[in-house]
Amino acid sequence: MSTYQGSPDASGAGAVAEDAPNLDFAGTTPYEDYVQADVLTHLQHLRSDDPGEMVFLVTTQVMELWFTVIVHEWETASRALREDRLPVAIDALKRSVRELEALNHSWRPLAQLTPAQFNSYRGALGEGSGFQSAMYRRMEFLLGEKSASMLVPHRGAPRVHAELEKALHEPSLYDETLAFLARRGLPVPPSVLGRDLTQRYEPSAQVEAVWASLYAAPEEHDELVRLGEALSDVAELVWRWRNDHLVATRRAMGAKTGTGGSAGVAWLEKRAQKNVFPELWTARSHV
Repeated sequence: MSTYQGSPDASGAGAVAEDAPNLDFAGTTPYEDYVQADVLTHLQHLRSDDPGEMVFLVTTQVMELWFTVIVHEWETASRALREDRLPVAIDALKRSVRELEALNHSWRPLAQLTPAQFNSYRGALGEGSGFQSAMYRRMEFLLGEKSASMLVPHRGAPRVHAELEKALHEPSLYDETLAFLARRGLPVPPSVLGRDLTQRYEPSAQVEAVWASLYAAPEEHDELVRLGEALSDVAELVWRWRNDHLVATRRAMGAKTGTGGSAGVAWLEKRAQKNVFPELWTARSHV
């Protein structure tokens, strides 16, 4: 763990104590080489004179970093499920839960923006909007929220577009979960296992019945129930993220059109109503 506190000259006499950290490096510090802090702290290019724009920009950049970590965790979990390594998958999902909690707390600096405060630098965004985030789109694709139209904004960025197109055609985290359950002998229907992966996942009554059977006999299916609960934790926090986004937007701009041309709050309300991993929630009514 990195140490941020302390002084190399606790005596104040100018001599470096024997147990002080090394201060003499030929180039940049090893910390800088690893963390790239200088790069990160010089990525803020403000477009207005409003002092509030800085916190908006940095908070948004922090969100992008959390998206990146969470995508990494979910891809790790997906790969582990594909390889039948359930403990590795559950560990990755549990880490992502803590990361989602940190991501959701990122709304706090923005959650009480008044319309006047947001309007003071809203023009600097131009047509920029969070739904244009490529990394957030990869998160959504991993959740089964597939849509080829969401690749369109990224046609001008070949690398980003290629990564999203690859993710569009790959199984989602939930697809890998259901394939894993099928290999464990559970009756996941072939129509679900063989679905068009480029389309949004649609709920299945048969999949609901599979989850209900697992939850009805937790002692018999302990590992699989723990997988279900880890996925439910993820789904709950994604739902909370969407609702926090909705509330922050409603507070800052009411029902006005979003910066990216969307319906703003109306668009976010529609998104917030969608269940992630839907059968994990509906199955509970049948246990």
